[in-house]
Amino acid sequence: MAVSSITIRTVQALRPGETIWDANHREAVRGFGVRRQRDQATYVLKYRVFGRQRFATIGAHGAPWTPELARKEAKRLLGIVANGKDPADEKAKARLQAADTLRTIADQYLRNAKQRLKPRTYSDIKRYLLVSWKPLHSVSVFQISRRQISGRIADLASAHGAVSAARARTALSSTFNWAIREGLDIVANPVLGTNRPVQPRSRERVLTDRELSAMWHACGDDDYGRIVRLLLLTAQRRDEVGSMQWAELDTFSGLWTLPSARTKNHREHSLPLVPAALSLLPHRQIGREFLFGDGPRRSGDPHRGFSGWSKSKAALDARAAKTLGAPLPHWTIHDLRRSASTIMADRLGVLPHIVEAILNHVSGHRAGVAGVYNRARYETEMREALERWAQHVTALPDESRLLAE
Repeated sequence: MAVSSITIRTVQALRPGETIWDANHREAVRGFGVRRQRDQATYVLKYRVFGRQRFATIGAHGAPWTPELARKEAKRLLGIVANGKDPADEKAKARLQAADTLRTIADQYLRNAKQRLKPRTYSDIKRYLLVSWKPLHSVSVFQISRRQISGRIADLASAHGAVSAARARTALSSTFNWAIREGLDIVANPVLGTNRPVQPRSRERVLTDRELSAMWHACGDDDYGRIVRLLLLTAQRRDEVGSMQWAELDTFSGLWTLPSARTKNHREHSLPLVPAALSLLPHRQIGREFLFGDGPRRSGDPHRGFSGWSKSKAALDARAAKTLGAPLPHWTIHDLRRSASTIMADRLGVLPHIVEAILNHVSGHRAGVAGVYNRARYETEMREALERWAQHVTALPDESRLLAE
């Protein structure tokens, strides 16, 4: 049995089958050693506990393990022995705990779900599991309680609204159901029995002129501020604007053409962009496909572009609250689309089929063959309606300036 001070030089000099135990220096740790099997050197610890000799593997030589770090780890493990515990058992428990944490199970579920879900659905579920449920990631799925889940749902509803909280609840429930089907010995899905958040009638929410003004003037000259103003002026959907691409734009004619792959009804949609909307487009950067965000996050993701919606909205709400002198009543991004279409139809005299054309709805006057032949004729009417709407929005008084005066 060779004994020596364990250094990088002695580790590199080890031949296959050799073991060296730490000794002959002041920092030597009894039982700490390194052994080489074939071309890999591994740090180990030999110790006695409960009358038996045991071995614990610390780690293979190389990042992060150096002789110094491995020696410190050996001292830590011997501290566990001194307290009457077996480090091998503790490490086994830690591995078991890590294997059963919510984050680990969520990752496994997402790998399975990616094969069968539509990209947008998968992206939403992934966001709920990895962001909304992050506070419970380190907890074993066997220990997650209904009380913990209910508390987190309440927090989500308070911060992001009942709709978002309900969807986060569904994503977690689906994950537990999948884990149970896969054979994980969970007694019951802990999400069952928790209350589903009461969803407000957000589909009827139309913002007042005062709210629209506060929101409009609270928008900063950043990606999110430009996106919110474009969402309001164009009445399009969140991801349609947030993932807008230069290839879709004809800035000379002021026309934005959304391909069928990017619309909810899978129909190509051409929308006139009025001057107020065109002025919000950022300067084009060489090599950038998307107008907003930090660019592609990963290949194959159809919903690249802007991210960070929740934090940006919270900051916007805070600025709008200063203008109003009170928090802005709960609203969602989709409320901008509803507010635009409602005000255009009810107050600005825009005909229903023109509003439908702007929204890319296929119903009533636009259904069937007639919708195809009328598309080009509607472009002029859509441009006039959107110009009227833009004038209405930009003419709303800025209360922050009025208060300053």
